Amino acid sequence: MRALVAVLLGNLAYFAVMPKLPASAQHVPFRLDLGLLLDCGLCTVVFVLVSLAWRRRDR
Repeated sequence: MRALVAVLLGNLAYFAVMPKLPASAQHVPFRLDLGLLLDCGLCTVVFVLVSLAWRRRDR
């Protein structure tokens, strides 16, 4: 569940700012590029934040 939330929120955030990024940082579908790396990194950061929040909530 945490991974799903992280991917959805991370992709939502990335695609919201993607038009403002330089062309080299925009993801092109079906290619390995800097945009995909940024998207993956953003989803990872969101996953860590969601995990910390859910852990704090469970205490």
